This record gives sequence, structure tokens and C-alpha cells, in this order.
Amino acid sequence: MKLSVNLNKVALLRNSRGGGVPDINYFANYVLDQACIGITVHPRPDARHIDYDDIALLNELCIKAKKFLNIEGNPKEQKNSNYKGFNEIIRDINPHQITLVPDESNQITSDHGWSIEDKEYLDSCTKLLSPHNQVCSIFVNSDELYLKELISENINAIEIYTGPYANAFSTGNKMLIDKEIKNIQMISEEAKSLGLRVHAGHDLNTKNLLNLVELDIIDEVSIGHAIISESLVKGFKQTIDDYIKLING
Repeated sequence: MKLSVNLNKVALLRNSRGGGVPDINYFANYVLDQACIGITVHPRPDARHIDYDDIALLNELCIKAKKFLNIEGNPKEQKNSNYKGFNEIIRDINPHQITLVPDESNQITSDHGWSIEDKEYLDSCTKLLSPHNQVCSIFVNSDELYLKELISENINAIEIYTGPYANAFSTGNKMLIDKEIKNIQMISEEAKSLGLRVHAGHDLNTKNLLNLVELDIIDEVSIGHAIISESLVKGFKQTIDDYIKLING
């Protein structure tokens, strides 16, 4: 398992004040100097945090560091006065990885994966975007029953939505926790059997991540909100170090 650090919340704090503090360049360089696989961003149409200039900068930094930029978003999101449009961003930036997420424009955060009803659309948009990325991942629920049918030749990874697992973990109910872990394990094994990389993300933190590390089947996790939240207590550098140690055992 490798860690990709989501820097959305650094940009959110900066944008809440205006100006350039905190400096996303500083935080990105620290992450890229550590044993992380790269950086994740999820630009949104309301431009609440990461913007196009950030993405261009982060892509340059990742290329220089020989690490990977992962851009998340919904390919249905069109251009507006604050947002260039997801597909346009991908065609301009040509990031190493894209993760397609079926969010609505006004969602606070992601809360579900793609379903079999989206198959035709996913086939079309992944074909359109395939020349502009090396890894195309789709966001899926851990209990998705039609994974094989969802996958096309232009999709080579999944990101498992771990919100239900995180919610179960927070209850302390072992039966619920074990059920969610089993779901994650089963869909991970199915994805591997299809030749896919397995990624995971949403509400993961230093308390609930170990169970997924111990599955020894997930290639990559993207974590942002928890890292920034824990940084308020421990500091950014210590928090990143803690996650890397947890993942590496």
C-alpha cells in the first residue's frame, strides 16, 4: 500500500482568507519528498479549494519528483466562470492518474460509487479521456455487484468508497466492522482477478487504516481531510510521518 495525499483542504484554508497562505507549494514539496506515491486533488465547479493554477503547479512538481498526480472528479461537470470543466482539465494537464467520481455539483463530499446504470456513459468518457492519462480509476461502492460489467478496456483501477467502513468503525460494532472489511476484501480480490489496481479512500485516518493495511491487497489510499485535521494537533510533518509508518508497518 502507498499513500497519496489529498491537498484540497490546504487550498480550502487559503481560499477562505484570500492570498497565498497557506502555500500549497510548500506542502506539496514536503509530501513529494517523503515515501508517498504522490498527490491527489479533487477540483470542484464552485472552486471552493483546488483551482486550475494549483493543478498545473502540482503536476509540474509531481513530474519533477517522479511521483504521480491523481485528479478526481465527475466528467459530467462542465465549464463555468470558476471552473474549466473536468474533461478540459484532464486534456490540458495529462495527469498520471484520473479517478472518476459520480458527484453532484453541490456535494460537500463524495458519498457513493458508479453503478451498472452508468456503464454506457463510463465506456464513452473513459475512451475520450484515455489518451490523457496513464491510470484511469473509477469510484465504486464496496458492495458493488456488477464490477466486471462496469469495467472497460480503458479502466485499469478502482477506488473503493470506504465511507461505510469508516462509519462502521466509528460505532465500535465488531459485526458491522467485520462486514465492511469483508466487502472491501471481496471487491479487492475481484478487481485483482480482473487485472485492476485497487485504491481506497474516504474518511480513512490513523485509527481505522490499519485494518485495511493488514488486508495486504490495496495498492493505494488517498487521504486528505483526516491528515489536515490531525495536523492541527500534531503538525503536518509529524502527521505525514505517522501515516507512512502505519502503512509501512
